[in-house]
Amino acid sequence: MNGEEKACGLDEPEFARLMAPFEPFEARPELAVAVSGGRDSLCLALLADRWARERAGRAVALIVDHGLRAEAADEVAATRNVLGGLGIESDVLAWTGPKPATGLQQAAREARYRLLRDACRRRGILHLLVAHQADDQAETVAMRAARNSGPDGLAGMAALIEGPEVRLLRPLLAVPRERLAATLQTERILWIDDPSNTDLRFERARLRAAGGAVAVPASRAGQRVTEEKEVAEAAVALLDLGRDDAVAFDCVAFRSVSLGVQRRLIGRLVQALGGGDHPPRRDRLERALVRLKGEPDRGKSGRAGDFTLSNCRFVIRRGENGRLLWIVCPENGRKGGQPLIPGAFFACGSGNATHLGE
Repeated sequence: MNGEEKACGLDEPEFARLMAPFEPFEARPELAVAVSGGRDSLCLALLADRWARERAGRAVALIVDHGLRAEAADEVAATRNVLGGLGIESDVLAWTGPKPATGLQQAAREARYRLLRDACRRRGILHLLVAHQADDQAETVAMRAARNSGPDGLAGMAALIEGPEVRLLRPLLAVPRERLAATLQTERILWIDDPSNTDLRFERARLRAAGGAVAVPASRAGQRVTEEKEVAEAAVALLDLGRDDAVAFDCVAFRSVSLGVQRRLIGRLVQALGGGDHPPRRDRLERALVRLKGEPDRGKSGRAGDFTLSNCRFVIRRGENGRLLWIVCPENGRKGGQPLIPGAFFACGSGNATHLGE
């Protein structure tokens, strides 16, 4: 365990302000907090528990044991002891079964979010809090920029992800890690340093070793919450999901929403129907938007305007009311990879909606 940084800690009124963009909550809010035993998640558990208690609610810490290191069981026990001393209920979720020989980090992340989501569902908890903070956000943007990511990727991790049964909240995205450390130091709480944070086999650790990434402005986190809500609202208003393995939207109505919403909406729609792990690359998405915003062929079939993007086909057809529609479907009979739920998937941000983010 460690505790060396010196900075100004977070107090309860400031944390309440960080939670305000995610309102409304229930009269007696129940929160689940993903806790690893590290600095960031322990700090979040502490603050979330106090926030919930002030509102006659409660918080429970969910600890995932990936079973990947011999010392993990001892770390889980130590973390539960710390949480118990703070009066915070905890539950351990074990990732069992065979582990892949390659892509282990990605598989562990997907398993972790699946276990967390399932635990929330069993407990009837709507709000799952995770402790990604400002330094994590800067690193994520830097890594995605290196891969020529599209607008979703370069916007960073979403502060809010509305799932069909569980919503994921990242209230600490504007807070640097030194302040989280200072909060725990003030409370005399020790944390566990995850060895993977300095393991140079992993991209994020290599970025830190090279000097880190440029910080994302603090105001960006709140702005991202607003943007995600706009995308979800546009999806509900524009998309007709009443078709087998296809989605339709009105050509004129689509052009009425902002460019940023258009980008995210089409990126996530294609990701969902095409079964991809991420939205299309930026250059491909921009070319598609030029087609979508232009005047479509108004012939009987409209086939001259058809095109494909990331395993999806876009075709123009005339609806029963005479208005021109874009219809999007998986290419060549492919089966899409995501359930299409406008208020859920379309607020997910970059990444696969089944694992609720990064």
